Amino acid sequence: MSEWIGRDRKARRAYGFDEIALSPGNLTLNPDEVDISFYIDKKKFEIPFIASAMDGVVDPKFAIAMGKMGGLAVLNLEGIYTRYDNYQAILDEIAKSTPEKATELVQKIYLEPVKEKLISKRIQEIKKAKVPAAVSSIPQKAEKYGKIAEEAGCDIFIVQSTVTTVRHIAKAYKTLEFDKFCKAMKIPVILGNSVTYQVAVELMTAGADGLLVGIGPGSACTTRGVLGLGVPQVTAICDSAAAREFYYKKSGRYVPIIADGGMSTGGDICKAFACGSDAVMVGSAFARAKEAPGKGFHWGMATPHANLPRGTRIRVGTTGTLQEILLGPAKLDDGTQNLVGALKTCMGNIGARTVKEMQMTEIVIAPAIKTEGKLFQAAQKVGMMK
Repeated sequence: MSEWIGRDRKARRAYGFDEIALSPGNLTLNPDEVDISFYIDKKKFEIPFIASAMDGVVDPKFAIAMGKMGGLAVLNLEGIYTRYDNYQAILDEIAKSTPEKATELVQKIYLEPVKEKLISKRIQEIKKAKVPAAVSSIPQKAEKYGKIAEEAGCDIFIVQSTVTTVRHIAKAYKTLEFDKFCKAMKIPVILGNSVTYQVAVELMTAGADGLLVGIGPGSACTTRGVLGLGVPQVTAICDSAAAREFYYKKSGRYVPIIADGGMSTGGDICKAFACGSDAVMVGSAFARAKEAPGKGFHWGMATPHANLPRGTRIRVGTTGTLQEILLGPAKLDDGTQNLVGALKTCMGNIGARTVKEMQMTEIVIAPAIKTEGKLFQAAQKVGMMK
């Protein structure tokens, strides 16, 4: 599978969403009769969509709205909502900032320390609405925040960093032992992010109840530019899905794969499921919702790093309600609305009754899939060529 890229140096070819397409099935189904539900541990979700733990996407109100529609939204425990009791003024300031000052402003805002009482308060606000509460933390704070989150009634805890491995070595600080942490937690733990087969197997073996896949594909993330790290999502998902199947045969425990980032349209999301995902974590698509706290902007979780920011504030605009973006009816023709409808329609055309069946569909390498025959769309900047 490797190709020569220079003398004595080979590299493996990897693929992104724009380079593949899905083949229609030999039979088709009524889209309304397919099953897209998925499980985290024993908890069932009606739709396999998770809103990213970014401050411009998820606040307690958005988490409640997402939960009522059958999905899940993740609140960042190191975000604005746990640093400021009155966070609305902070969000307004970020939205009004010029592009040149945005990163500097966000870095300054995130210098305010996290307040533990606000962690409990935000979780309880979500739980009061009788929807699942999911939160995210970096590994260094996971043990401390995990206990607080559990006591507050949290349903799912996510340990998330730019690159996650079981074997992290550091002398300057204590590293998180994932196996001990997962055993100690009384609620499901999702780990991420990773992109390789071996790391996926090791994280599952450590006790992960779900695995986030994706390094650098998010629209606000600049990790690939700053650090040169990342594997295109198609290859990353396929490799991780292979690890999931290996681990399932070995242990009898099924660990869902959650594609995280790089999906801006319904077509990208459908491809992610075909490559092996059980669910998708999406940021920019939901940042466009009227209910999103970022007012048409969002910024990556790594943005506020004091010394080496790896994200930027981007403007995505406000294009519709969460209902329209997630469930329709779509008012735009570019694939950014009615994402659930797109998934169900694709499954119907493939002939997949369930997500597991969709993971077995034929995939073709198709670098011209988005441009073939789209001359007028490109010239007029409509549809797929906006």
